[in-house]
Amino acid sequence: MWLVVGLGNPGGKYANNRHNIGFMAADEIVRRHSFGPFRSKFLGEIAEGTVGGEKVLVLKPMTFMNDSGRSVKEAATFYKIAPEDIVVLHDELDLAPGKMRVKRGGGHAGHNGLRSIHQHMGPDYVRVRLGIGHPGDKDRVTGHVLKDFAKADQDWLVPLLDAVADNIDLVMAGKDPDFMTRVAQVVSPPRSSNNKKEND
Repeated sequence: MWLVVGLGNPGGKYANNRHNIGFMAADEIVRRHSFGPFRSKFLGEIAEGTVGGEKVLVLKPMTFMNDSGRSVKEAATFYKIAPEDIVVLHDELDLAPGKMRVKRGGGHAGHNGLRSIHQHMGPDYVRVRLGIGHPGDKDRVTGHVLKDFAKADQDWLVPLLDAVADNIDLVMAGKDPDFMTRVAQVVSPPRSSNNKKEND
């Protein structure tokens, strides 16, 4: 059994924030794979289903981002899920918008949601880092992550969430490079005519 955790802040006020891209990805996985409805449990909302023949629980902690680890710990303890079988979907300032990387283990890089999960579960879980870009100045980071996605962002955001949901089974199979390639191909499809400029 796998536990897939989307990170974000609860409530309508935060629903479309960049910081909530983890919640958005979790919702898309539940939609795409026809999971059961979310229900309140483990200080969060949880839905059950199967992905690629594997039983999967999708969790959205309702504790606010900085305390996400408590919710993850409760669910993981109840179902006896090892950290290695936990996938965390979260926003990533250090990746350009629409870029995505998978990381297994390591540090939390100052991300408050990951810091909380580290405190409760240790570092050995899988992270799916969803790029939202950096505002360029560390003093503007809070305003950046707590701001809604712009209309123009939908051009990369929707394909990114679709591709992550469609291919998340590759992460569970340990095929991280294949997963990253599939997602990149959807978000940045190969140009059909690379020599267009030469012909202009």
